[in-house]
Amino acid sequence: MLRIHFSAGDLARTRVADGLDPLWEIVLSIHQLHERRRDPVLRSWRHDARTPGVRAQRVLAPLMPPQGYFPDFLTPAAASGGLECGIDAVLSTPRHQLRSEVTLLSARNPVPAWARALADGECDTLRRVGQALRQYHASVLEPSWQRITHRTEADRLNRSRTQCRLGTEAMLRTFAPLLRWQPPVLCADYPVDRDMHLHGRGLLLVPSYFCRRTPVALVNETLLPVLVYPARPEPPGPPAVPESRLAPLLGHTRTAVLQTLRHPRTTTELAGHAGVSLSSASEHAAVLRRAGLVTSTRESHCVRHALTPLGAELLTGNT
Repeated sequence: MLRIHFSAGDLARTRVADGLDPLWEIVLSIHQLHERRRDPVLRSWRHDARTPGVRAQRVLAPLMPPQGYFPDFLTPAAASGGLECGIDAVLSTPRHQLRSEVTLLSARNPVPAWARALADGECDTLRRVGQALRQYHASVLEPSWQRITHRTEADRLNRSRTQCRLGTEAMLRTFAPLLRWQPPVLCADYPVDRDMHLHGRGLLLVPSYFCRRTPVALVNETLLPVLVYPARPEPPGPPAVPESRLAPLLGHTRTAVLQTLRHPRTTTELAGHAGVSLSSASEHAAVLRRAGLVTSTRESHCVRHALTPLGAELLTGNT
């Protein structure tokens, strides 16, 4: 059982992450590739992921055993800024942290001979790990990244919307039965019995596509408190306001664009679903963004658009 203890200050500082964390997805997807109790939902992904990135998996898998401890330095907070930010943070891990965490890993699991060089902060070995992270992401995760981000973004938006409207405690209750909010403690089934005290720092909740069955927390409690949880499918929401009621306000095309964004989409996806050109989709998204109804986030070579809480409220007629 995991018990996370909150104070009033912790509730004020608790939030859902702004987006997907690529390093957590790397670690947890490798767990799924080697998990004995295989989730049937991931069967087709697992089949496609076996061959690509084999060399990268050989480097990473010994550092990320599917059961028990794996080093916290592999999932730094900086990865919230993207894959390269995360890899830079891994390569910059202080030597004392590397030595402590690799030693703890080797005490519980067999590790390759080069792990000693990793524990010593040897630059070439660190770069080898960084390159393996990059190659694994490109070959194994990138082909499914759109599906992965869609699932986690839908979950993230639902949690954030609830927190914005009803407060943090109401948001924490949306995790039942996975997490059980028993004020002032958040409880979850966990492989070990553990009490986690936030000490006023709050909790960062990170949705994950590859996290299954139970949440995951960092071992080192001096780091920013993080709880990674399984993103769930978007629950059916209330029916959208009929177009006839929104069209006089927004226009038929802009209403169609807003309704299309009930699910986050790139500009190209938005254009296809709304039946408009790329330039028109971009223009309508910009107008809706300026009105506070839509957010737009750059992801690599594309821009992903999503409803804000205000946009969702307008669409469902709850404003």
